[in-house]
Amino acid sequence: MWFVRLFPSALLVLALVCRREALVSSSAGLLELTLDKFRNVLLNKTIPVEAVIRNIASNVTVIIFQVHSHQKNVTISFDKNSSANSSGTGVDTGLVSILRPQQSVCTWYLQSPDTSQVLSTAVSFAYSERDPIPGGCNLEFNLEVDPNIYLEYNLIDTRIKFAPANLGYARGANPPVCDSGTGQNSRWRLHYDIYQYFLPENDLLETALLNHLRKMSDVQSVRANGIRLVSLTTDEKTSVHFSSLPGQGVIYNVIVWDPLWNTSAAYVPVHTYACSLTALVDNCFSLRRLSTKIFFTTFAVLGLFICFFGHRFWKTDLFYMGFIVTGFIFFVLFARITSLSYDVCLILTAVAGLVGGLLLVAYWWRFGFVLLCMLVVGLVLGFFFSSVIFFTPLGDYKVFRDDAVFWVTFSCIALMVPIVFVGCPRILNILACGIIGSYSVVLAIACYLYTSLAYITLDLLRRILNDDFSQAYTNVPFQTNDFIILAVWGMLAVGGIMVQLRRERREVPFPPHPYRIWKRERERRITNILDPSHHIPPLRERIHNKLSHIKEFFRKEQPAGERTPLLL
Repeated sequence: MWFVRLFPSALLVLALVCRREALVSSSAGLLELTLDKFRNVLLNKTIPVEAVIRNIASNVTVIIFQVHSHQKNVTISFDKNSSANSSGTGVDTGLVSILRPQQSVCTWYLQSPDTSQVLSTAVSFAYSERDPIPGGCNLEFNLEVDPNIYLEYNLIDTRIKFAPANLGYARGANPPVCDSGTGQNSRWRLHYDIYQYFLPENDLLETALLNHLRKMSDVQSVRANGIRLVSLTTDEKTSVHFSSLPGQGVIYNVIVWDPLWNTSAAYVPVHTYACSLTALVDNCFSLRRLSTKIFFTTFAVLGLFICFFGHRFWKTDLFYMGFIVTGFIFFVLFARITSLSYDVCLILTAVAGLVGGLLLVAYWWRFGFVLLCMLVVGLVLGFFFSSVIFFTPLGDYKVFRDDAVFWVTFSCIALMVPIVFVGCPRILNILACGIIGSYSVVLAIACYLYTSLAYITLDLLRRILNDDFSQAYTNVPFQTNDFIILAVWGMLAVGGIMVQLRRERREVPFPPHPYRIWKRERERRITNILDPSHHIPPLRERIHNKLSHIKEFFRKEQPAGERTPLLL
């Protein structure tokens, strides 16, 4: 029993001793590496660390050495005095060492350009003469052979680009010429597979990143754990766009494949959170603005009411749908035409939505034309249904990169919904209330907790606002939080639809025309003398009487004095 109680403590002491041993070796300026083995190393600016790998086999022709850190840059170079052509700096950076004949030792130098210490992980991978060389035909970046993936991001999209690879060759031989021809004996036969890997949702920890990077570093691990999104040939641009997921960790890597020898090699993986971990304002921990939370929380409260009682409260339902249509249109106009800040755009969107909702209610009150009102409701549900379809992997098909094809297909799917339900408008309205109202709850949850379900509509908005977003792959993670929120959304939608169908099955499909009822009641009051409402004074006279009563209340009372009785 005493051994069981002491076992956890012994493991903790052993882990601390191992960690201390690793840090001591790096602080002494020497880091011994083994092929395919990851080593954590603590770097600083004053003392560079020399990384050495020994006893390299004779069949190895190329070694790719790479270093990764969480958020701070690391510099690696072939020499102690680094230069632009012999070093790389970044959070995910690597170097390619072309081995000479009889060479069995490789050395690199690691250093942090920042004054504070940086925890990083280093690893090296070996390739033979038949394996392609990542970045071997680099003509754009500083390094002669550049295995790195260069990443740029904003809140809308993320772009990666990399240098083309070259064919492998034996030690001491001359490298194949990159542009000698386009036949099967040149680099033009190579293919590139781009892989994506999602970190756990809402996890921005350093340890999580360094552990998951190990699953995206070598060829076998990338193919086993990553999601292959696209395959490129050598005659295509080595640049790919993705939809940005702020606050969600993503790792990208590229596998270059030689179909002649059926060999592959991996580039240096790169990661991003599509936001800054160090910025004081708008960092990864404060992405969701207060204005967004207020807007969508209020929107969700009304949506939850519409989900269960929308058809019964018909005017509230019309106001909600009119708010969605008008708010969406005006937000797009404000964002594209003006240079207003996000908060101002959101306030103006809310005002425009209120006006649009009231106008739709006023139209119903005056004209009472059900089909036109249901066309608005059907288009809202249709556009949402079309967004759901393009949220699936179908949306990443290459044919939909063309804006004309995309928008024609999107509009046809959206118009199908009101056309299919033209004969049963009550069913259409109840479905719209249940689905759209419950989805507003999902949008409100997304303001406080990351969920990929919010990108059903957000990706559509991005495509409208950004011309280049049509080239982006919109794959998103689907993890535990998303399954829970999807279940909540489904239960709310089904529950709201069933409750309304059961309540309204014996009621009239839609309420009568409000203006006709008001007009008929007004005529009845005018002609029917026995009706008590006939003797009610006109509105103008009633307002005048109310104002008179208010004036009497504030009028100063006259002082009491001597009075003479009236003589008759």
